[in-house]
Amino acid sequence: MARHRHSRLRWWLLGGLVTFAILVVGGTWLYIHVIEGPAPAPLSLKSGAGLSAAAAAGSNSASAVAGTWRVSSGSIVGYRVNEVLAGQNNVAVGRTGDVSGSLTIRGGTVTAASFSVPMDTVKSDESERDVQFNGRIMETATYPKGTLTLTTPIALGALPGVGVIRTYHATADLSLHGQTRKVTFPLAAERTPGGLEVSGSIPILFADWDIGNPSFAGFVTTQNHGLLEFLIKFSRS
Repeated sequence: MARHRHSRLRWWLLGGLVTFAILVVGGTWLYIHVIEGPAPAPLSLKSGAGLSAAAAAGSNSASAVAGTWRVSSGSIVGYRVNEVLAGQNNVAVGRTGDVSGSLTIRGGTVTAASFSVPMDTVKSDESERDVQFNGRIMETATYPKGTLTLTTPIALGALPGVGVIRTYHATADLSLHGQTRKVTFPLAAERTPGGLEVSGSIPILFADWDIGNPSFAGFVTTQNHGLLEFLIKFSRS
């Protein structure tokens, strides 16, 4: 009789564990795919195809963009990292609109550019993720700013019309988590009726910046790399 009771107890415990696992996985799936919904789309420029003929017919001489341009409102910088949350694939996205900086154009060449972001302003849709980001991952109290500084001039070539997106390559020093590394990356640029817009992404291997893997307590696992995304809008200084 005692052996029979022990057998039933084991089956009861096993059934309870299976039920718990189903609830965890099912609840996580429901949260990610139904409640939370899909991650924000990658940052990118929007085609200026809808511009009026008058707006698109602006000057194509180098002098049309020469001078100093400041980061303006509507600019966004953030991260995108693939993660697995309780067995469910998810894309973690954090962003901030607190971006400052400028670029200088002379003679059809971008001669200087520098940008800065207060790291503790980067927010995702999960407060616990933000706590981990500000704490053990990015240590924002110790390393409060991320910066990107152009190190090689960018020749713009023949200046495209307003609303035309052109691709360039940039080389810069990226400082994160107290480490500075050289990065080379493509970017898309567009003249708009009100200024300039630049968008792109930079692959980040966490170990290169001495950033600990964001995986947490066996519940959340991430890849060892992610993307730094940006959409920067400029107005004349």
